[in-house]
Amino acid sequence: MLVRIIGNDLEPRHRKGQSFDNASFILDNEPAFPDCDKFWIVNRIADPDEEARIVRLLEGRGQSFVRIPFDLEAYGRIAWDIDRLSAKQLRFSGKSGQSAELTPARYETLIRHSKNRYLMNNNGARNKALEIARTRAKWLMPWDGNCYLTEQAFRQIRGAIEARPYLPYVIVPMARIVENLALLDENFKPPATEEPQIIFRTDTTELFDETYPYGRRPKVEMLWRLGIPGLWDRFRDDPWDFPRPPPSADSGLFQTAGWVARLDSGRAHLEIGRAGFVARSFSRDEAIIAMLDRCDAAVISARLDPSHLVFYDEKALTAASRNKDADLRQLLRLCADQALARGPFSVTDKTSVAPSGDRHDYFQPGPYWWPNPRKPDGLPFIRRDGERAPGTALYEAGSETYDRTRLQRLLDDTTVLALAATVLDEPSYSNHAAKLIRTWFIDPATRMNPHMRYAQVRFGHNDNEGNGTGIIELKDLYFFLDAVRLIERAGALDATERETFRSWLGSYSTWLDTAPAAVTESYRANNHGVFYDLQRASIAAFLGDSTKLAGIGLHARERLADQIASDGALPKELARTRPIHYTLFALQGWTTLARILTSIGDDLWQHRANQGQGLVQALHWLAANIDSRQASEAIDADRRWPLLLDLVRHDPEATISAADAGAAKPLFHPDEGIAPFWPWRRG
Repeated sequence: MLVRIIGNDLEPRHRKGQSFDNASFILDNEPAFPDCDKFWIVNRIADPDEEARIVRLLEGRGQSFVRIPFDLEAYGRIAWDIDRLSAKQLRFSGKSGQSAELTPARYETLIRHSKNRYLMNNNGARNKALEIARTRAKWLMPWDGNCYLTEQAFRQIRGAIEARPYLPYVIVPMARIVENLALLDENFKPPATEEPQIIFRTDTTELFDETYPYGRRPKVEMLWRLGIPGLWDRFRDDPWDFPRPPPSADSGLFQTAGWVARLDSGRAHLEIGRAGFVARSFSRDEAIIAMLDRCDAAVISARLDPSHLVFYDEKALTAASRNKDADLRQLLRLCADQALARGPFSVTDKTSVAPSGDRHDYFQPGPYWWPNPRKPDGLPFIRRDGERAPGTALYEAGSETYDRTRLQRLLDDTTVLALAATVLDEPSYSNHAAKLIRTWFIDPATRMNPHMRYAQVRFGHNDNEGNGTGIIELKDLYFFLDAVRLIERAGALDATERETFRSWLGSYSTWLDTAPAAVTESYRANNHGVFYDLQRASIAAFLGDSTKLAGIGLHARERLADQIASDGALPKELARTRPIHYTLFALQGWTTLARILTSIGDDLWQHRANQGQGLVQALHWLAANIDSRQASEAIDADRRWPLLLDLVRHDPEATISAADAGAAKPLFHPDEGIAPFWPWRRG
């Protein structure tokens, strides 16, 4: 019985549609073989349209087949394989966001091991083929869907079996074909030197090892066990590969017979010679990564509604709108009335100009960088960690020279006004909030250019451009974008304005992904890396970019393993001059990122790295240590409560003083990283 397994087309390793085309070629041209049934397995094809096309083909030709379905929800529950990596192998342990020990392709395929196993299901489908054939035939051929047998090749195989039926395995060498039509010539017999297919006698008990993923020796593992020699014996083993298996009891009980054609992949340059072999390996890795990333994006897309709030809780806002006498409502009204008296704000309002000379460029000096007293011109500036330079602190005299205070007013006031418009149902608030959005992001005369090139400039360094650290000054974009959602619901922005705002966000997102300074920021190993991901996640959720959100979920887990110690401490924050401030600040970023990911069904809260690191462990560390450590710093004691309430929510065994937590204030200084009216946040 010949059971062929039809799997996913993997672009660019395969041409799109090649599985269907090869099945069609087989059905059109391969002869019937005496005493040989043919069967098909449609194996976890992720593209529903392509799967339906293949099923129609098989049904239309009267073929027997079974379908192993691809379940998107089941796929979405499969974790990344980060825990297989050591600390030095993690993405953010090396420079430029690359692992210190693995090549990029090897790293990306390794962390997708379990996802690959589910989607491609090579050995799972081969074992299913053996299960099906064992009940129906004496000789079992669990072969790839692109295998084609000529009549001559089948006669050779059958003759060998009849001559030596006592050998339970038959090894059939494979020939790579770049033009399928050549197989129609009855005299055609190409050199067959590729990894073979295997025939099993029905009384054999060997099964393929399903822990091996596609692209990393799933069939070779069986060849090793059976003692079948070949170039695979010379493959290099990496430290993270599975140990080579010992020989089975059946080792050596095989014969080699005939040949089988591997039909055209649609990529002829990957099939020929040594160069093709090398290129094939790279192309296969690229294809695996791309296919799995599309599936991850599909998982997120099925859960994502860009119109939904990602930080604030819709039910909490609805409840607040019905509670007419709540103290929080009264404070909200007071703050909203104050916001009505301010703004609108624009980057063009500052009394200085960015080094570019363009008034539309955001500009802010680095907060901890001071003139060098040993240089007549003070250049280049030098760092004094924890000491703010004049004009760089929020709201202080002189801050109007730059943009940071103005930006924070925009983010906070727009959010307070949007919350007030929703909770208090007063259109004047949403109208003013719309004016703030329009002035900063939409109006050509006043809008900010969509980049942060001149944020936290260190004069005398990098041609007076920022080095990426200033991106954190837009850290609060997450709650601001919830405010924009509320303002859009109120109808205060028209369709053109909404589209222009999204265009600005898209341009800024592209800058975050590509600008050298932003890329540098992306792999910073402290709170900066977390707040970078938080910005990108907030924008992606607003724009409906499921591909980017899936990648951020992965990066969050990689960062977590690198930033949080096994005892829950954050060593890189504790090394700063204000260790508790930065620990609290970083954890605000972490817990907010977890909320956004939870809004799309990606639970970061319960993730544990290979040494037990996780957000809950970090919050436990905070609860146990903040009282003893904060004495040396001037820290607002209430800053702990948003975080400790998260601890109780995600660890039912944790306890805190409910009275103290309930009395925590709803507004904090923006430098503390806590959203306005945080008690209305999501769980």
